[in-house]
Amino acid sequence: MFGTLVFKIATEAWEFEQIHRLNYTTFVEEIPQHATNTDHMLVDKFHHQNTYIICLDRGRVVGMIAVRADRPFSLDAKLASLDEHLPPGRTLCELRLLAVDRKYRNGWVFWGMGKLLAEHCLRQGYELALISGTTRQQKLYRHLGFTAFGPLVGEPGAQFQPMFLSLEAFQRRARMFRRVLGRDDVAPELQELIVADRSED
Repeated sequence: MFGTLVFKIATEAWEFEQIHRLNYTTFVEEIPQHATNTDHMLVDKFHHQNTYIICLDRGRVVGMIAVRADRPFSLDAKLASLDEHLPPGRTLCELRLLAVDRKYRNGWVFWGMGKLLAEHCLRQGYELALISGTTRQQKLYRHLGFTAFGPLVGEPGAQFQPMFLSLEAFQRRARMFRRVLGRDDVAPELQELIVADRSED
């Protein structure tokens, strides 16, 4: 299966349609953050600002993560004086909508998208990526190189920790990922992260 995976930036209409369907499957059916609809599609409110890093398997979108650099970020609405919590002088982007088809949650898709995401951020000059990380997976996020900052955001029972990841931290983890993905027991270490991201803040 791994030999058939293709990682790219989404550009085609059919890719965006499948992105909306994976978004629906993940953030309506699996994680009920939005109301159901008969189209079984969920178009992100920042869709026209998003760049989507995707994984294709034989023409099917099986993984995605969105990156955008337009302010205000989702965290701007939840955390006063966001920039005061961050390392100064960094060019920022926001990561959202991390989703991977259940059958592909073995680490390979996450790593492949992460590698392409890092390359994209380098080309765009982004130096620091922001996320809202679920409180259930803080240990795993830290293991991946994320740094927590500021207070929790969200409502009781659905709280999230603002976090950032620098390119330097991601690059330090790259060698570790390559070692881990060579093992047969990778799934328990990484698969829980795949739907830990929020679709809305």
